[in-house]
Amino acid sequence: MTLQQLKYAITVADHQSMNEAAKELFISQPSLSNAIKELEKEIGISIFTRSNKGITISSDGAEFLGYARQVVEQASLLEEKYLGKSPAKIKFSVSTQHYSFAVNAFVDLITAYDSEYYDFMLRETRTYEIIEDVKNLTSEVGILYLNEFNRKVILKMLKENDLEFQELFTAKPHVFIGRNNPLAEKKIITLEDLEDYPFLSFEQGDYNSFYFAEEILSTLPRKKSIKVSDRATLFNLLIGLNGYTLCSGVISEALNGKDIIALPLAVGDEQMCIGYVTHKNATLSRLGELYIEKLKAAVEAQ
Repeated sequence: MTLQQLKYAITVADHQSMNEAAKELFISQPSLSNAIKELEKEIGISIFTRSNKGITISSDGAEFLGYARQVVEQASLLEEKYLGKSPAKIKFSVSTQHYSFAVNAFVDLITAYDSEYYDFMLRETRTYEIIEDVKNLTSEVGILYLNEFNRKVILKMLKENDLEFQELFTAKPHVFIGRNNPLAEKKIITLEDLEDYPFLSFEQGDYNSFYFAEEILSTLPRKKSIKVSDRATLFNLLIGLNGYTLCSGVISEALNGKDIIALPLAVGDEQMCIGYVTHKNATLSRLGELYIEKLKAAVEAQ
């Protein structure tokens, strides 16, 4: 087993494609495929499952790649320190629902990492895709919420994909509205108060199940409904149309400005359990551990 083979396997995992990985590595696809097969033969497991639809990471492969990433990262640090080589770009990725604390933690991670060379990705995306990203090790960490309505479905899906959920905090439901919204003077908002205002939510693409909705109470009928794909658009519409969305209430003024406010929603015992998802067969990298540390600190600072 060589360091080069480990780098090959990691690149294939990142791209989920032999062809794309070969392009990045500047080698032919057959050469890369043979190198991976030789590695799999040596270690006695199949890192990737191959089919007509492409390749996916096996359960054994997920565990192996977790260790491989650590070895490659440590080798890069050794080469930088003792051989004077320029450090390799370390890759790290997070997939998350649209939470400002996840962005704050990402900023803190990069600040703490303090390197001239890195290749990081913060992907604010759909619920199903968060699960897929962590399952396929495209991202080390995923961030999403559970509540009484979606818990069984989401946890079942996580279990089937060898993923684990760890709670960060529990929040009472809130409403995000613009500071100039007529409801902004209220201390607590009811569902009846919201009836005549546009409801804004994040679209979930082909997997538009109520269980994957990023907003609680997704099954309630509404007079006016608008779906968006990004946080900036949603906030612009909150202000421009006096719309609203349902959320945890955690907001960052530094990131989102002073024009959006969060007010409690009167919905009984409803709660949102927000946490992070990791692959149970993959060992977190040093950056993965550091991000979770920063994530917990960001939550405590809210």
